[in-house]
This record gives sequence, structure tokens and C-alpha cells, in this order.
Amino acid sequence: MAGPLIDDEEELAGDEEQSLFEHFKIVVEKGKEPVRIDKFLMQRIANTTRTRIQNACDAGFVIVNGKATKSNYKIKPGDEISIMLTTPPRKVEVIPENIPIDIVYEDEYLVVVNKKAGMVVHPAYGNYTGTLVNALAWRFENLPKSQTKLNNDLYLERPGLVHRIDKNTSGILIVAKTELAMTRLAKDFYDRTMDRKYLAICWGDLKNDEGTIRGNVGRDPRDRKVMTVFPEGSEQGKHAVTHYRVLERFGYITLVECKLETGRTHQIRVHFKSIGHPLFNDGEYGGSAVLKGLNTGSYRQFIQNCFDTLPRQALHAKTLGITHPVTKQKLFFDSPVPDDMQALLEKWRTFMKNKTQFE
Repeated sequence: MAGPLIDDEEELAGDEEQSLFEHFKIVVEKGKEPVRIDKFLMQRIANTTRTRIQNACDAGFVIVNGKATKSNYKIKPGDEISIMLTTPPRKVEVIPENIPIDIVYEDEYLVVVNKKAGMVVHPAYGNYTGTLVNALAWRFENLPKSQTKLNNDLYLERPGLVHRIDKNTSGILIVAKTELAMTRLAKDFYDRTMDRKYLAICWGDLKNDEGTIRGNVGRDPRDRKVMTVFPEGSEQGKHAVTHYRVLERFGYITLVECKLETGRTHQIRVHFKSIGHPLFNDGEYGGSAVLKGLNTGSYRQFIQNCFDTLPRQALHAKTLGITHPVTKQKLFFDSPVPDDMQALLEKWRTFMKNKTQFE
């Protein structure tokens, strides 16, 4: 059996875009003759190609002495070079599978998918088949299947993924079909120029109609399978900011719209837990118990019925606004509220009208 797609535990957890890239810093040594920077970097960085480096230059990912540079720049002794590259693929076979997927947009450079809850994005430990990547490999079977070439990302071990969303989170996900598209989209994520909004249902009645949650997000040292929040400015975790706006209140739960300023693993889930409002039915972060409400049997049964209606964390990637990596056209994608989340909201609207029956 093939090994996992990505070995690093940070990669297995969720939707952290920045973990998909390698960062290098190189200082040109004294006495080095001037050569093109793409040739120089190809000689200095293992497992890469000149085309890959040129794409990084085109995307503004190669910085010399603090300024972005083109691939024809000739290096000089003392130059300080910083470069960010998409992570080289691991050698594991991606098996094409005929799995239905909801493609909401497609052109020769990218695909936008409305992912259903329960689908894993890419093969990893415990999920070698049945993933979105397997489904994409089937649909785009005409693409080259070499696991060593980088000229077409869709058949690599991590084909075209610019970001991810968790298995049990539904909604919009973008996939690049070429390395150039992936590199440019990645830069947009890195520069925080993409507009991403989520719908979430959290426990409790949020005090303010709008707010911002700040706090570094990193691995919980007591349980490496989940994330935790560290103080902002701490050396632990990575800087993370979530903005939210209340859309509807139900007394004991709240429907909110979340706008991500950063894209850390489990960011929304762990941020809301940190302020005492874990997401509804989020078992990993304490939301799968009765946390607010009435102390009656009928109310507890109502909550259980709600958990059965939405057997996952109440989180949906609702919208995504991007600049097309090649045409530069502004594109906006919106995913309807999924049936399970819509059914849950209807249950609570009915509950609010008939609350006295549960007391």
C-alpha cells in the first residue's frame, strides 16, 4: 500500500495554505560570477526545475535585497535572495476514482468546487481513496500522470491544491490546473487578497453583533491532533485573525458570518472555542454536548435531534472572491447553505416560536 501523501502532521489537519510552500533564503557568496537568477537557484535548490523557479519569479515570489525580481536578473556577490516555492510532490500514486463532485466553475487554468461535508480533500493517512483529489484525477484523466514532472499539477501527489477545508466542512474550494496558476493563486492567499467568508453556528449568545478574534493558532502540546490558541504575539503558534458578524440569534446558539484575515488550520473552530463559543456539534473542540439552554429532558432530546440533523461541525465555506491568475478578471463564487445546515436552522426557528413547550 502506498504511504501517506503528506507526512508532516501540520499538513494533515486542514486548511493552512502557507504549509503548502517551501521558503529559502540564500546569500550569494563572494567571488561568484554573475549568472541568471533562475539558473543560480536551480543549482542551489534540490528537486526543482528552471520552469518552477521562473513561475515563482513571475508571481513575485523571488525577492532580491528586498525587491521582487525577474528570472533574467543576474545575481551579484552579497545579494540576499528569498524565494518561496510550491512544495515538491511526494511519490505516492493517486488513483482516479469516479466520484461525483460539484464543479461550479472551470476553465483551462482552474477549477472551483463546491465540496460536500464528509469528503476529504486529498489522500493522507487513513484516507487513501475517496478524496476530492481522486475524483479530480478521474475527471481530468487526459492529463499526464507522471509523478516527477511539474508542468501539470493536477496529477501530482498534491494536484493543484492552493488551500484546503476540513473533511466535515462544506463549501467552496479552488484547485489550480497548472503550476503557474497555483503559484499565482498561492501568492494571493499569502498576501491575503482573496475574499473568503464562512457561515458558522456557535454555541451561546454572542455579546456583540460584530467582533474580531485574535490569537496565534498552533498545535495543542497536550493533543497534537487538534489546535489551540496562544496569546497574540507569542512565539508559539502562528498569527491568526477572524472577523465575525452576527446574522441571526436563537438565544442558545448564534448564526455568524466569518471573514478570514489569515488561513490557519481549524482557525474558525479553535478561535470560537477560545472565546467560549465552540461551533455547534464540533466534537474536536467541545461543541458536541449541550452547552447552553434548558435543563429539561425535552430540550436535551431536541439538541440530540439537532446533532442528528447536522452530524458535523456547523461550518460552511460560503463565498470566495479571487482575481483570475491569468486573465486578472475578478471572480466571485457563492455556495448555497447546505441542506443539513439549513434544516438545523429551521429547527431552531421553530424552537424559538414554541420555546415554552420545552420548559
